[in-house]
Amino acid sequence: MEYIKRIRDLREDSDLTQEQVAEYLGTSQTMYARYERGANELPIRHLMKLCDLYKVSSDYILGRTDK
Repeated sequence: MEYIKRIRDLREDSDLTQEQVAEYLGTSQTMYARYERGANELPIRHLMKLCDLYKVSSDYILGRTDK
């Protein structure tokens, strides 16, 4: 699952903590950490918010494009 690596890399490249991203998404740090580990699938509503946060397309996060 390409998105697991991409959401972690985007967060780290943006100098954000899991707690900060979780707060932006309206979820707990524990749940967000589970997304980054692949223990839980990322809900579409959170995918859309991450696209807005990082200003990238969902295709990029999902690994369908490198742009």
